[in-house]
Amino acid sequence: MNQAAIEASNNSKNFDARKANLNAFQSVYVMVQCTHDLKRQDCLRCLQQIIHQVPTSRIGGRLIVPSCSARYELYEFYNVSAIRTPQPWLDPSPRHGKGGKSSVIIISVVVPITAVFLLLIAAFTFRAKRKKTIYETELLPEVPTGKDDITTAGSLQFDFKAIEVATDKFSESNKLGQGGFGEVYKGTFPSGVQVAVKRLSKTSGQGEEKILVYEFVPNKSLDYFLFDSTMQSLLDWTRRLNIIGGIARGILYLHQDSRHTIIHRDLKAGNILLDVDMNPKIADFGMARIFGMDQTEANTRRIVGTYGYMSPEYAMYGYFSMKSDIYSFGVLVLEIISGKKNSSLSHMDDSGGNLVTYTWRLWSNGSPLELSDPSFQDNYLVNDITRCIHIALLCVQEEAEDRPTMSAIVQMLTTSSIALAAPRPPGFFFRDRHEPQVGRAGDTSTLCSVDDASITIVAPR
Repeated sequence: MNQAAIEASNNSKNFDARKANLNAFQSVYVMVQCTHDLKRQDCLRCLQQIIHQVPTSRIGGRLIVPSCSARYELYEFYNVSAIRTPQPWLDPSPRHGKGGKSSVIIISVVVPITAVFLLLIAAFTFRAKRKKTIYETELLPEVPTGKDDITTAGSLQFDFKAIEVATDKFSESNKLGQGGFGEVYKGTFPSGVQVAVKRLSKTSGQGEEKILVYEFVPNKSLDYFLFDSTMQSLLDWTRRLNIIGGIARGILYLHQDSRHTIIHRDLKAGNILLDVDMNPKIADFGMARIFGMDQTEANTRRIVGTYGYMSPEYAMYGYFSMKSDIYSFGVLVLEIISGKKNSSLSHMDDSGGNLVTYTWRLWSNGSPLELSDPSFQDNYLVNDITRCIHIALLCVQEEAEDRPTMSAIVQMLTTSSIALAAPRPPGFFFRDRHEPQVGRAGDTSTLCSVDDASITIVAPR
């Protein structure tokens, strides 16, 4: 809209209309206009003022003031072929004499156009009501758990026929895999855009059949590379550092920059997809929850997610917040650095059975670099990898309030001059019987109590 405003203020018509691609499937259409009595700077100033006031929380918006107007929609609301010679509809100056017919001309043009426009709106509304089968590219909860789950607001929509054509009627040759809630197919639209289509099983408890359309990423998920001895070498330290930063920015968007605060609740290597350039994409929002504007935490009796990535307060008491995702991120960073699964160290006597305990012992002993994946050899910067381990330990601290926010983590990762606090012992830190027990204030109390009872309501994915 700002580009259109600049163009409109610089041409003799005080008008501009254009479109831009929001993503591979959706375009946005923009039109701005000033009255002809405005000078260039006044036109630009007027448009810039109203552009900042146009509502952006909906799928379209417009604002009209006496001297200028701006509008955007997700559909083509103007005649693209005619935008070179638009009919100005804002003209405050009446014409007289030889130009006395201009007001009649304006009325004769505006009235039919308005009538046609209203008819088009009516026809579009009628057609939309008749359309029964719409399949959404939406972050739908795979298990409905309450009113705070992610809903269908603002989602893109595709016709079922287009999905059928793209997947060759869900042919076996296009099948990518099958999860607990349905089969996933590769689809290719006529434009060449490739997508992953998830057809939810009718027996999955979802009710009416749903189809989810995702961006297709060719390099599968992070765990496919990270925990495979033959694939690990493809992820050198530079690439892994880029993946850590990308995941951090993705979580920051969910927590702070998106329209709603979204808590993922199932961050793990298997839910991080990699595109053709090995850039990370956070996926699988089946367990995600939306928080209200002033909400900072919630609790549930239904514990979902993957044990080992869960924060202590969530696994034991059902409390979750942004800090729960921070804990999961910390575990994920340790896995990326080490190339080891959090639960794969049970055979090591000094590991405590998990990667978090093992890392804390290395850190306490002054040998954090022993955590590094041997495939790095000497191809990494000591300061970078040590700093990432330090940040990860800050993320997995036992007390949620001690963990940094994701905005602070992104700053820590991108600005080496920021001093890092000393990490406190992590949650789920299992010490051996000969190890001293040092609490938060230096006393000899236990760090945390570990419930021996099994968590029978966990739904691992």
